Amino acid sequence: MTSTRLCSPTDISRLNLCNLDPLTENYAQKFYFDYITKWPTMFIVAENQRGQIIGYVMGKVEEDPEYLKILGDKYLPWHGHVTALTVAPQYRQMGLAKQLTAHLDRACEEENAWFMDLFVRVSNETAINMYKKMGVYRRVVSYYTDNPTGKGDSEDAFDMRKSLSRDKHKRYIRENGENYHINPEDIYHG
Repeated sequence: MTSTRLCSPTDISRLNLCNLDPLTENYAQKFYFDYITKWPTMFIVAENQRGQIIGYVMGKVEEDPEYLKILGDKYLPWHGHVTALTVAPQYRQMGLAKQLTAHLDRACEEENAWFMDLFVRVSNETAINMYKKMGVYRRVVSYYTDNPTGKGDSEDAFDMRKSLSRDKHKRYIRENGENYHINPEDIYHG
């Protein structure tokens, strides 16, 4: 049996089972602690019956600074962001990633976010298939500066978005986003 709960500071040193995967981004401990401090309801871990952490999701809510509203449609409003979602390899294909994502989705709804987004490597077909209901907003060329597939020095990412209940008119979603290419420096204003 698997259970989910909010991440605690003592859990940070127990994420290794999940982080030993080439498709999982790893961060300095301070980064994880910042998320626990700033967005405690958006950092959720999953444990197996032996108490091992077998998956987690880290998220946050954010928006562009007020002075950037002059950008009009390019202004990034209050939204949820999936910073990391990972499940230990031996626990995949069991619906755990969907369960963790649903927790974050609810937390973003409680924060009255317009949408929830995440960046996914174009080579990560499993994740793309799971998130395809979200929709691809755009393709970010050379977003990742490494490429675990060994095919080149960098890898593109799909910026995937899901409208939340506040976005009744789907204002922050784009059709055929996989064909809309931008550079990493244009992510926040392109």
